[in-house]
Amino acid sequence: MDQYIEKTILNNGLTVISERLPAVRSISLGVWIRAGSRYENEQNNGIAHFIEHLVFKGTKKRRGLQIARAIEELGGSLNAYTSKEVTHFYTLALDEHLPVCVDVLGDLICNPLLKEADIEKEKQVVIEEIHAVKDTPEEYLYDVFQEKLFPNHPLGFPILGKPETVRRFDLRTVREFMEQFYPPENIIISAAGNLKHDRLLKLVEKHFHFERHGQRPAPVRPRAAEKVNLEINEPFNQAHIVVGLEALPYASEDRFALHALNAYLGGGMSSRVFQTIREKHGLAYMVYSALDFFMDTGIFSFYLGTDPAKRGKALKLLFKEIAKVTEKEISRTLVKRLQEQLKGQLLLGLENTAHRMSRLAKNEIYFGKQVPLKESIEMIYALDEKKIFEVAQKIINVDKLNVIQMVGHA
Repeated sequence: MDQYIEKTILNNGLTVISERLPAVRSISLGVWIRAGSRYENEQNNGIAHFIEHLVFKGTKKRRGLQIARAIEELGGSLNAYTSKEVTHFYTLALDEHLPVCVDVLGDLICNPLLKEADIEKEKQVVIEEIHAVKDTPEEYLYDVFQEKLFPNHPLGFPILGKPETVRRFDLRTVREFMEQFYPPENIIISAAGNLKHDRLLKLVEKHFHFERHGQRPAPVRPRAAEKVNLEINEPFNQAHIVVGLEALPYASEDRFALHALNAYLGGGMSSRVFQTIREKHGLAYMVYSALDFFMDTGIFSFYLGTDPAKRGKALKLLFKEIAKVTEKEISRTLVKRLQEQLKGQLLLGLENTAHRMSRLAKNEIYFGKQVPLKESIEMIYALDEKKIFEVAQKIINVDKLNVIQMVGHA
């Protein structure tokens, strides 16, 4: 399944990776910049996300509306997001429209106007986005949780920044960050769909031209907190709770054992916390676990929303289920079910060209190579009850869990 993957590093340092899928009519194309909020500081927090917004305001070739129309009028889509470690611009379109997609993405990355008037206008837009997050308890609480888990470290900074940092942004702030993090050596272009690698290369060389050349600073590994217990009073009808701790980095050899633990504890309707807290006791509508992987660390977390008067009982049940995996091995029968679940999720994701495009880039970013699909499946089937138990004991200590609660009206 991996035989159609090709990689080229151009003379300017730009990396281009593609996977040919001749049975489909679409192409997912992405530009991945190793520039997220973990590369910021207290003064420019939010600048990576702000630049992601700003380049859509206009380029030397297109006004903002023309950028939006360029792909949408062809039936495709154009979007972007910023995370802790990357900024990602991407398109999905029919294979015949690949030239337009490369042109538009190259225009956004290499030719943004970066006008002062647009900077001032977009600052207010982003501040409204920050306010919207605070009105979404679950999302806001995760921001607070990460800030407390990684105190005084950029991994704990909110991706959107804070109103006071965003208000300080100016043309100099934008240009300084782009000079450091938007050179070709720091960028990966990945594509998956009905395309040929040589044609993609020619289009990239035509539309991606850089005057910037540099190298991003090496990230500093954070030191995670333990046993933080914080209660926030806000006028919501529910108590929103996040529980979690530091976990594994993206490229860890134990990552599939952790995926299995996540699936078992809170990864779906059949998971332990869902069945116990929601189905058996009726204490929550939404309850789940989640994994976040970074280059040098990770997060294993749990979320639940419940009646403030019942949060003590809900938390007790959650802690009990988490503790069980550190006290006794799960059964071999259950391990086999988890293996099929993980394999199914992996393979079903590859039915989607966007997922394949993302896989290409993330393999390059976090492993420095393409990890064969066969190797990933072999690692899943190598899991056993002993391995999963060892990883649970290595990562989970119930006495050191961090608990952040946003308490509504009792």
